[in-house]
Amino acid sequence: MHVVIMGCGRVGSTLARSLEDRNHTVSVIDSEPDAFRRLGPGFNGDKVTGYGFDQQVLEKAGIRRADAFAAVSSGDNSNIIAARVARETFGIQQVVARIYDPGRAEVYQRLGITTVATVKWTADQVLRRLLPAGAEPDFRDMSGTIRVDQVPAPEPWIGHRTIEFQMQSKSRIAWIDRLGEGVLPSRDSVIQEGDVLHLALREENAPLTYKVIANGPEEHGS
Repeated sequence: MHVVIMGCGRVGSTLARSLEDRNHTVSVIDSEPDAFRRLGPGFNGDKVTGYGFDQQVLEKAGIRRADAFAAVSSGDNSNIIAARVARETFGIQQVVARIYDPGRAEVYQRLGITTVATVKWTADQVLRRLLPAGAEPDFRDMSGTIRVDQVPAPEPWIGHRTIEFQMQSKSRIAWIDRLGEGVLPSRDSVIQEGDVLHLALREENAPLTYKVIANGPEEHGS
């Protein structure tokens, strides 16, 4: 993946190094050139001075070949504007914005921009949202047998029952994030657009689980 990050504070620099450690390419944007020193001498990505909502700056950072964009500067307005430009102008689907005001988070969540509040914010949380589903589990037990993954509602499964999804994917939906609230699924629950599924599964079943997620439900005749 190529990831563009706006903001080279402690969070942005940590995120940039973490992505490079996983062999992804990274461009970091910051309006203050001195901020890039936080990346350290071992950073091999691009350092672009400017504002992340400036289209020319984004172009210089390689936004057209980017797979994901993270806006993690210290300003809510700058982060939101940059995130919307990345998503709406350049068509980046994986967009994360750091938001200090929790009251605004749900609004932007509905626009397809994942927002992360500072009270629960860590670079690892953003990393999990930027990388493809299944690349980085939220949790793995000490034996390495069980993992918990966070998966946006797969489009082919929207409108289908959670019990059907669980049976075919060999996973369990521990809970669903829906419109800012946690929901425990019942037998009659249906996967809705905008849901985020928290899946518990065996490590050995992960390839099957993500194959079922990608392919959609297997329809059975009556």
